[in-house]
Amino acid sequence: MSRPLKATVNCDMGEGFSLYTIGDDEGLMKTIHLANVACGFHASDFSVMNKTVALAKSNNVLVGAHPSLPDLQGFGRREMAIEPDELESCFIYQVGALDGFLKRYGLPMNHIKPHGSVYGQTARSIDLARAVVGVTKIFKSSAASPQGVAFMGLAGTAHQQAAEELGVPFIAEWFADLDYSDEGKLLITKKHDPVPIEVVRQRVTNLLRFHKVSTVGGKQLDIGANIAEVSICCHSDTPGAVEIAQAVKSLVDESNTEAGYV
Repeated sequence: MSRPLKATVNCDMGEGFSLYTIGDDEGLMKTIHLANVACGFHASDFSVMNKTVALAKSNNVLVGAHPSLPDLQGFGRREMAIEPDELESCFIYQVGALDGFLKRYGLPMNHIKPHGSVYGQTARSIDLARAVVGVTKIFKSSAASPQGVAFMGLAGTAHQQAAEELGVPFIAEWFADLDYSDEGKLLITKKHDPVPIEVVRQRVTNLLRFHKVSTVGGKQLDIGANIAEVSICCHSDTPGAVEIAQAVKSLVDESNTEAGYV
């Protein structure tokens, strides 16, 4: 058996708007390592963003930006025809907003992770990937690490290729509450269905201990020979998100301890 992967738990946070709340951010923030904070284009606003960053600080959670296509009504889960330079500006605008709140609370920008459909679009298109990965360099001065702001995305796709080309730290991500096709592609849905805890446990164990990704067709795909560390995402709008995150965190802690990472 391969050495267990080093892992963290991340979650998309601050996805409410005005008086509307999505997800139990307070419960989730007690469990995760990394928070991907919505920047206003698929969810959130200035008050929600401020509250989310403050909550992350009080729980010692690292904060990353979670920019989206400009699609509040579709929650950023509808694809859009967009040119690389336009998408770059779209991301700079959103990440800049979050960076202001991070400065207010004395926190660094840890990473950038695209949201929803643009996550898939940038994973497939190297031109779009280069545009958004390059945004990390604009905010490098606010990073705690001398290496700069990282980019979180799918291993083995244009995300990783662009990060390597541009010399940007790359965080390989895997999803505990979404399915993968038999070709290894992430199946991004507009609404997240419930996932039984036992299914989540099996998926995470398979990933951490055997470096395999389970697919909808029952295949077991290798995560990639050059991946030694992964961040596991639990979405805040998946039913039972807190319980899912707690189960994932327990398995991650067990795996990291066993492998001597902590």
